[in-house]
Amino acid sequence: MRIATRSLAALLLAALCPTTSGTAAPGEDPLLFSERGYRIDRYRSPTPATAPGAETVDTAAVAKLLESEPAAVAIDVINLTFRHGRFLQTEPHRSVPEALWLPNTGLGHLDDDWYYSRHDWVGYLLDEVGAASGGNPHHPIVVLCRSDCWLSWNAVKRLAEAGYQRLYWYRDGIDSWEADGQPLESTAPRPPPFATAPRRTTTRIMTRCTTTPPATVS
Repeated sequence: MRIATRSLAALLLAALCPTTSGTAAPGEDPLLFSERGYRIDRYRSPTPATAPGAETVDTAAVAKLLESEPAAVAIDVINLTFRHGRFLQTEPHRSVPEALWLPNTGLGHLDDDWYYSRHDWVGYLLDEVGAASGGNPHHPIVVLCRSDCWLSWNAVKRLAEAGYQRLYWYRDGIDSWEADGQPLESTAPRPPPFATAPRRTTTRIMTRCTTTPPATVS
């Protein structure tokens, strides 16, 4: 009787408190992934070995892709605060040579988040990549952020769903690029179409008008 009671208790405990091991697979945990399979939380955490529709590449392969003909387009998706219609960059950002920095386009909740859904971030990503690749879905594209970063994984997924065929996921990211002694270039974020144009400062010149009294006729 005691053995049966303990077995029943163990079964109830297993049902109420299931154990998990390892990293949740895409779409497995609703707290980490959206219904469409995008990562929506804990972006800096261990990533899988592959990304949808892309080939995972290391530093040597990225360097070769950037020097190939045609040269691959490098897309950096590291986040940057966007407020009041503009990016707030407070310190220099360095990336692989000639990379296009498209901040926030790797976030997973761009379509349903109360803040980010106010702007077309996905359109911003696709327009910039389309222009850089000449509208060619077979042009090589390397997507990166940092190591253990789901932002680049999300961006790769978006580009694959948009029809791009030659996608390369630099899973190790800019950290590994720098650690390998590869060249870095300072880059600025590409302004999205919904950004507010910078205000022009004008200087008003105040002149003092003096009136010369008419000459007295004698």
